[in-house]
Amino acid sequence: MPVLRHYEESFQKATGVSLKLVPPHEPKQRFSYGHGENAFCALVAGTAVGCEACLEAQARLQQNAAKKLGMQQAYCFAGLTEIAIPVQVGGKHVATLMSGQVFRREPTQRDFEMVLEMLEGGLEKDQEKKARKAYFETIVVPLDRLQAIIQLLVVFAQHLADDFSRHLMASVDSEHPIVSSAKKFVQEHAGEVLALEEVLQHVKASRFHFCKLFKKSTGMTFTEYVARVRVEKAKNLLLDPSLRISEVVFASGFGSIPQFNSVFKRCVGMPPTAYRSLLRSSPVH
Repeated sequence: MPVLRHYEESFQKATGVSLKLVPPHEPKQRFSYGHGENAFCALVAGTAVGCEACLEAQARLQQNAAKKLGMQQAYCFAGLTEIAIPVQVGGKHVATLMSGQVFRREPTQRDFEMVLEMLEGGLEKDQEKKARKAYFETIVVPLDRLQAIIQLLVVFAQHLADDFSRHLMASVDSEHPIVSSAKKFVQEHAGEVLALEEVLQHVKASRFHFCKLFKKSTGMTFTEYVARVRVEKAKNLLLDPSLRISEVVFASGFGSIPQFNSVFKRCVGMPPTAYRSLLRSSPVH
Protein backbone atom coordinates (compact mmCIF):
# COMPACT_ATOMS: atom_id res chain seq x y z
CA MET A 1 0.00 0.00 0.00
CA PRO A 2 2.13 2.93 -1.28
CA VAL A 3 0.17 5.66 0.51
CA LEU A 4 0.74 3.88 3.83
CA ARG A 5 4.49 3.49 3.34
CA HIS A 6 4.77 7.11 2.24
CA TYR A 7 2.81 8.32 5.27
CA GLU A 8 4.81 6.15 7.69
CA GLU A 9 8.07 7.60 6.36
CA SER A 10 6.82 11.18 6.24
CA PHE A 11 5.25 10.93 9.69
CA GLN A 12 8.48 9.64 11.21
CA LYS A 13 10.58 12.34 9.53
CA ALA A 14 8.20 15.13 10.56
CA THR A 15 7.55 14.06 14.16
CA GLY A 16 10.44 11.79 15.06
CA VAL A 17 7.83 9.24 16.12
CA SER A 18 7.50 5.72 14.72
CA LEU A 19 4.33 4.42 13.07
CA LYS A 20 3.06 0.98 12.10
CA LEU A 21 -0.22 -0.36 10.72
CA VAL A 22 -0.94 -3.79 12.20
CA PRO A 23 -3.80 -6.34 12.02
CA PRO A 24 -6.70 -5.78 14.45
CA HIS A 25 -6.16 -8.89 16.56
CA GLU A 26 -3.80 -9.11 19.53
CA PRO A 27 -0.24 -9.89 18.37
CA LYS A 28 1.11 -13.39 19.01
CA GLN A 29 4.64 -12.03 19.02
CA ARG A 30 6.15 -8.59 19.41
CA PHE A 31 6.08 -6.58 16.19
CA SER A 32 8.84 -4.19 15.12
CA TYR A 33 8.29 -0.69 13.77
CA GLY A 34 11.01 -1.30 11.17
CA HIS A 35 13.65 1.29 10.35
CA GLY A 36 11.74 3.95 12.29
CA GLU A 37 11.78 2.00 15.54
CA ASN A 38 13.21 3.56 18.69
CA ALA A 39 16.80 2.26 19.03
CA PHE A 40 16.37 1.64 22.75
CA CYS A 41 13.23 -0.44 22.17
CA ALA A 42 14.97 -2.48 19.48
CA LEU A 43 17.86 -3.30 21.83
CA VAL A 44 15.67 -4.16 24.80
CA ALA A 45 13.44 -6.35 22.63
CA GLY A 46 16.46 -8.58 22.12
CA THR A 47 16.24 -9.69 25.75
CA ALA A 48 13.77 -12.31 26.98
CA VAL A 49 12.25 -10.07 29.66
CA GLY A 50 12.13 -7.00 27.40
CA CYS A 51 10.52 -8.85 24.51
CA GLU A 52 7.86 -10.39 26.76
CA ALA A 53 7.10 -7.04 28.46
CA CYS A 54 6.90 -5.26 25.11
CA LEU A 55 4.55 -7.90 23.69
CA GLU A 56 2.35 -7.58 26.76
CA ALA A 57 2.11 -3.79 26.31
CA GLN A 58 1.33 -4.09 22.59
CA ALA A 59 -1.31 -6.77 23.22
CA ARG A 60 -2.96 -4.69 25.95
CA LEU A 61 -3.15 -1.64 23.70
CA GLN A 62 -4.57 -3.70 20.84
CA GLN A 63 -7.13 -5.25 23.16
CA ASN A 64 -8.28 -1.88 24.50
CA ALA A 65 -8.42 -0.34 21.01
CA ALA A 66 -10.58 -3.21 19.78
CA LYS A 67 -12.85 -3.13 22.83
CA LYS A 68 -13.38 0.64 23.02
CA LEU A 69 -12.92 1.45 19.30
CA GLY A 70 -11.13 4.66 20.17
CA MET A 71 -7.64 6.05 20.69
CA GLN A 72 -5.69 4.34 23.47
CA GLN A 73 -2.35 5.23 25.05
CA ALA A 74 -0.30 3.55 27.74
CA TYR A 75 3.16 3.39 29.27
CA CYS A 76 5.41 0.40 28.60
CA PHE A 77 7.49 -1.16 31.37
CA ALA A 78 10.40 1.21 30.51
CA GLY A 79 8.23 4.32 30.86
CA LEU A 80 7.74 5.08 27.15
CA THR A 81 4.32 6.11 25.85
CA GLU A 82 2.69 4.02 23.13
CA ILE A 83 -0.47 4.86 21.17
CA ALA A 84 -3.08 2.74 19.37
CA ILE A 85 -5.66 4.16 16.92
CA PRO A 86 -8.25 1.69 15.53
CA VAL A 87 -9.14 1.85 11.82
CA GLN A 88 -12.86 1.16 11.40
CA VAL A 89 -14.75 0.26 8.24
CA GLY A 90 -18.47 -0.34 8.41
CA GLY A 91 -18.30 -0.24 12.19
CA LYS A 92 -15.74 -3.06 12.21
CA HIS A 93 -12.18 -2.85 13.55
CA VAL A 94 -10.05 -3.80 10.51
CA ALA A 95 -6.58 -2.59 11.53
CA THR A 96 -4.72 -0.55 14.16
CA LEU A 97 -2.26 2.31 13.79
CA MET A 98 0.43 1.86 16.44
CA SER A 99 2.79 4.69 17.32
CA GLY A 100 4.77 6.23 20.17
CA GLN A 101 7.94 4.87 21.80
CA VAL A 102 8.53 8.35 23.26
CA PHE A 103 8.93 9.87 26.72
CA ARG A 104 6.48 12.31 28.23
CA ARG A 105 9.17 13.73 30.55
CA GLU A 106 12.94 13.79 30.71
CA PRO A 107 14.23 10.40 31.91
CA THR A 108 16.63 10.19 34.85
CA GLN A 109 19.59 7.96 35.67
CA ARG A 110 17.45 6.34 38.35
CA ASP A 111 14.81 5.52 35.70
CA PHE A 112 17.40 3.76 33.58
CA GLU A 113 18.81 1.81 36.54
CA MET A 114 15.29 0.56 37.33
CA VAL A 115 14.89 -0.61 33.73
CA LEU A 116 18.18 -2.51 33.97
CA GLU A 117 16.96 -4.20 37.15
CA MET A 118 13.76 -5.30 35.44
CA LEU A 119 15.75 -6.73 32.52
CA GLU A 120 17.49 -9.03 35.01
CA GLY A 121 20.90 -8.81 33.39
CA GLY A 122 19.64 -9.52 29.91
CA LEU A 123 22.00 -6.97 28.32
CA GLU A 124 25.68 -7.56 27.72
CA LYS A 125 28.07 -4.74 28.69
CA ASP A 126 28.36 -3.33 25.19
CA GLN A 127 24.57 -3.65 24.70
CA GLU A 128 23.97 -1.89 28.00
CA LYS A 129 26.15 1.00 26.88
CA LYS A 130 24.24 1.30 23.59
CA ALA A 131 20.91 0.99 25.40
CA ARG A 132 21.83 3.74 27.85
CA LYS A 133 22.79 6.07 25.00
CA ALA A 134 19.59 5.29 23.06
CA TYR A 135 17.47 5.64 26.20
CA PHE A 136 18.59 9.19 26.86
CA GLU A 137 18.40 10.10 23.16
CA THR A 138 14.72 9.10 23.02
CA ILE A 139 12.64 12.16 22.21
CA VAL A 140 10.52 13.79 24.90
CA VAL A 141 7.07 14.85 23.68
CA PRO A 142 5.17 17.44 25.76
CA LEU A 143 1.39 17.19 26.09
CA ASP A 144 0.46 19.76 23.41
CA ARG A 145 2.74 18.12 20.85
CA LEU A 146 1.48 14.65 21.77
CA GLN A 147 -2.09 15.81 21.25
CA ALA A 148 -1.16 17.16 17.81
CA ILE A 149 0.50 13.83 16.92
CA ILE A 150 -2.59 11.91 18.04
CA GLN A 151 -4.80 14.19 15.94
CA LEU A 152 -2.68 13.45 12.86
CA LEU A 153 -2.99 9.72 13.55
CA VAL A 154 -6.76 9.91 14.01
CA VAL A 155 -7.13 11.81 10.73
CA PHE A 156 -4.92 9.33 8.89
CA ALA A 157 -6.84 6.38 10.35
CA GLN A 158 -10.03 7.91 8.97
CA HIS A 159 -8.43 8.45 5.55
CA LEU A 160 -7.36 4.79 5.49
CA ALA A 161 -10.93 3.76 6.37
CA ASP A 162 -12.34 6.03 3.65
CA ASP A 163 -9.95 4.63 1.03
CA PHE A 164 -10.87 1.08 2.00
CA SER A 165 -14.59 1.90 1.86
CA ARG A 166 -14.27 3.39 -1.62
CA HIS A 167 -12.38 0.31 -2.77
CA LEU A 168 -15.11 -1.88 -1.29
CA MET A 169 -17.80 0.06 -3.14
CA ALA A 170 -16.05 -0.04 -6.52
CA SER A 171 -16.67 -2.65 -9.20
CA VAL A 172 -13.92 -5.10 -10.11
CA ASP A 173 -13.25 -6.85 -13.41
CA SER A 174 -13.77 -10.33 -11.98
CA GLU A 175 -17.26 -9.80 -10.54
CA HIS A 176 -20.48 -10.92 -12.22
CA PRO A 177 -21.94 -8.44 -14.78
CA ILE A 178 -25.23 -8.37 -12.87
CA VAL A 179 -23.44 -7.21 -9.71
CA SER A 180 -21.40 -4.60 -11.60
CA SER A 181 -24.53 -3.30 -13.30
CA ALA A 182 -26.37 -3.09 -9.98
CA LYS A 183 -23.49 -1.24 -8.33
CA LYS A 184 -23.34 1.27 -11.14
CA PHE A 185 -27.09 1.81 -10.99
CA VAL A 186 -27.01 2.39 -7.22
CA GLN A 187 -24.12 4.85 -7.47
CA GLU A 188 -25.95 6.83 -10.15
CA HIS A 189 -29.23 6.92 -8.19
CA ALA A 190 -28.02 6.89 -4.56
CA GLY A 191 -29.55 10.31 -3.88
CA GLU A 192 -33.00 9.11 -4.93
CA VAL A 193 -35.61 6.80 -3.43
CA LEU A 194 -34.28 3.42 -4.49
CA ALA A 195 -36.32 0.21 -4.38
CA LEU A 196 -34.90 -3.27 -4.88
CA GLU A 197 -37.59 -4.02 -7.48
CA GLU A 198 -36.31 -1.12 -9.55
CA VAL A 199 -32.79 -2.56 -9.49
CA LEU A 200 -34.03 -6.06 -10.29
CA GLN A 201 -35.83 -4.70 -13.33
CA HIS A 202 -32.67 -2.87 -14.42
CA VAL A 203 -30.38 -5.93 -14.14
CA LYS A 204 -33.09 -8.35 -15.33
CA ALA A 205 -32.70 -10.87 -12.51
CA SER A 206 -34.94 -12.58 -9.98
CA ARG A 207 -34.89 -11.43 -6.38
CA PHE A 208 -33.54 -14.74 -5.04
CA HIS A 209 -30.80 -15.08 -7.67
CA PHE A 210 -29.74 -11.43 -7.39
CA CYS A 211 -29.58 -11.30 -3.58
CA LYS A 212 -27.60 -14.55 -3.39
CA LEU A 213 -25.20 -13.44 -6.14
CA PHE A 214 -24.72 -9.95 -4.68
CA LYS A 215 -23.97 -11.21 -1.16
CA LYS A 216 -21.51 -13.82 -2.47
CA SER A 217 -19.72 -11.25 -4.64
CA THR A 218 -19.55 -8.31 -2.20
CA GLY A 219 -19.78 -9.90 1.24
CA MET A 220 -22.73 -7.65 2.12
CA THR A 221 -26.45 -7.52 1.44
CA PHE A 222 -27.82 -5.18 -1.20
CA THR A 223 -29.37 -3.00 1.52
CA GLU A 224 -25.99 -2.69 3.29
CA TYR A 225 -24.33 -1.75 0.02
CA VAL A 226 -26.88 1.00 -0.70
CA ALA A 227 -26.38 2.38 2.82
CA ARG A 228 -22.59 2.48 2.38
CA VAL A 229 -22.82 4.15 -1.03
CA ARG A 230 -25.05 6.82 0.47
CA VAL A 231 -22.65 7.27 3.39
CA GLU A 232 -19.76 7.76 0.93
CA LYS A 233 -21.83 10.38 -0.90
CA ALA A 234 -22.59 12.05 2.43
CA LYS A 235 -18.88 12.12 3.32
CA ASN A 236 -18.13 14.15 0.20
CA LEU A 237 -21.03 16.50 0.86
CA LEU A 238 -19.90 17.06 4.45
CA LEU A 239 -16.70 18.60 3.10
CA ASP A 240 -18.75 21.57 1.92
CA PRO A 241 -19.11 23.84 4.98
CA SER A 242 -22.00 25.73 3.37
CA LEU A 243 -24.25 22.65 3.45
CA ARG A 244 -26.37 22.03 6.53
CA ILE A 245 -26.62 18.48 7.89
CA SER A 246 -30.28 18.33 6.82
CA GLU A 247 -29.26 19.17 3.24
CA VAL A 248 -26.60 16.45 3.30
CA VAL A 249 -29.14 13.94 4.61
CA PHE A 250 -31.62 14.28 1.76
CA ALA A 251 -29.02 14.90 -0.97
CA SER A 252 -27.39 11.58 -0.13
CA GLY A 253 -30.68 9.67 -0.24
CA PHE A 254 -31.53 9.17 3.43
CA GLY A 255 -35.14 9.50 4.48
CA SER A 256 -34.60 11.21 7.83
CA ILE A 257 -31.94 12.76 10.03
CA PRO A 258 -32.20 10.05 12.76
CA GLN A 259 -31.78 7.32 10.12
CA PHE A 260 -28.80 9.15 8.62
CA ASN A 261 -27.12 9.63 11.99
CA SER A 262 -27.61 5.97 12.91
CA VAL A 263 -26.34 4.53 9.60
CA PHE A 264 -23.45 7.00 9.34
CA LYS A 265 -22.18 6.23 12.84
CA ARG A 266 -22.49 2.49 12.23
CA CYS A 267 -20.51 2.67 8.98
CA VAL A 268 -17.92 5.31 9.91
CA GLY A 269 -17.58 4.83 13.66
CA MET A 270 -18.46 8.41 14.55
CA PRO A 271 -21.37 10.86 14.12
CA PRO A 272 -21.45 12.97 10.93
CA THR A 273 -20.75 16.20 12.86
CA ALA A 274 -17.61 14.65 14.38
CA TYR A 275 -16.51 13.41 10.95
CA ARG A 276 -16.94 16.89 9.48
CA SER A 277 -14.91 18.43 12.32
CA LEU A 278 -12.20 15.80 11.95
CA LEU A 279 -11.71 16.41 8.23
CA ARG A 280 -11.68 20.17 8.70
CA SER A 281 -8.70 19.70 11.00
CA SER A 282 -6.89 17.54 8.43
CA PRO A 283 -3.85 19.18 6.79
CA VAL A 284 -4.94 17.82 3.38
CA HIS A 285 -8.16 19.83 3.35
